Amino acid sequence: MDNILELQNITKVYGTSVKTQVLTDINISFKKGSFSSIIGQSGSGKSTLLNIMGTLDEPSSGKVFIDGTETSRLSKNALADIRNKKIGFVFQFHYLLPEFTAIENVLMPYRISKGAVDKGAVERAKELMEITGLAEVMNNNATKMSGGQQQRTAIARALLNNPDMILADEPTGNLDSNSTENIYNLLRDINEKFGTTFIIITHDRRIAEMADRIVEISDGKINVDIFK
Repeated sequence: MDNILELQNITKVYGTSVKTQVLTDINISFKKGSFSSIIGQSGSGKSTLLNIMGTLDEPSSGKVFIDGTETSRLSKNALADIRNKKIGFVFQFHYLLPEFTAIENVLMPYRISKGAVDKGAVERAKELMEITGLAEVMNNNATKMSGGQQQRTAIARALLNNPDMILADEPTGNLDSNSTENIYNLLRDINEKFGTTFIIITHDRRIAEMADRIVEISDGKINVDIFK
């Protein structure tokens, strides 16, 4: 199984006159189709790490490879193309547009990248709404859905372009325990059905321990890396 993502000697420092080192010499890789969690306390550097993995931020030093391509050599447009085609993002806050329906929110990445929505994209969105258990509320406005339904909509949106990898930053952070378990089970089902790689950032050890691999980060360094 090939690596979908590899980080080599990643260091991240913020500031110039007053410097804050957030990540130190991170070396890690993830196989295609794997399901991993990254756990750490607030301020440990885990969200910065995810942003670098997703090319939303640049390391101060080190290299990031996505599907074998070194990202520092790419233009901004090429990076945006990789994010659009290969990576889906799910955040703690769903960032749905309240004035649009669930299915319109799911179609938004396609509309932004292509300018118009074709029949194939609509069919794909409807299929994802079925998979995520949202078929009955697909025409509801975002504000007319529960927190769990809103997060499921965000997951469907992340999957619209059929990405190789999903990066999820505290995807269940705002949900109750029952909704949290439902969302986790959904992510697992997607991983098994489509072979999508998942990397989930969490502070919840219970969620982290459900993954096949647990990476623990503390003070910007990896101090635990366990394959189950």
